[in-house]
Amino acid sequence: MSVKVLVVDDTDHVRNMLVEMLQLDGFNVVGKADSGRMAIDLASESDPDVVVMDYKMPEMDGLAAARTIKDERPGQAIILYTAYMDPDLEAKAKQSGIALCVGKVEGLNQLEHHISELC
Repeated sequence: MSVKVLVVDDTDHVRNMLVEMLQLDGFNVVGKADSGRMAIDLASESDPDVVVMDYKMPEMDGLAAARTIKDERPGQAIILYTAYMDPDLEAKAKQSGIALCVGKVEGLNQLEHHISELC
């Protein structure tokens, strides 16, 4: 069974690159969203094993979206995938119910490793 992933990033080329690379490596991308609000809707519709969530997005950031998703789906695994990693953000992410934080500078290999670990 392949791992079902929902990809959330407000930058088109980043979101599309993540989807492409995850699919090439055998992950089943069940949805992609360009906002926190859309991520909330798609999480309940697509039933992913893991949500890969960007942090900085307009209207609703990834932490707010994660909190709402976790309220609706307490067992949902969420990875924050962001270029803005620091200890304060990691602490806030944990408080929001995010399982792991991965810096975009760490790269896709690290992200895929963590997705597989969670599942």
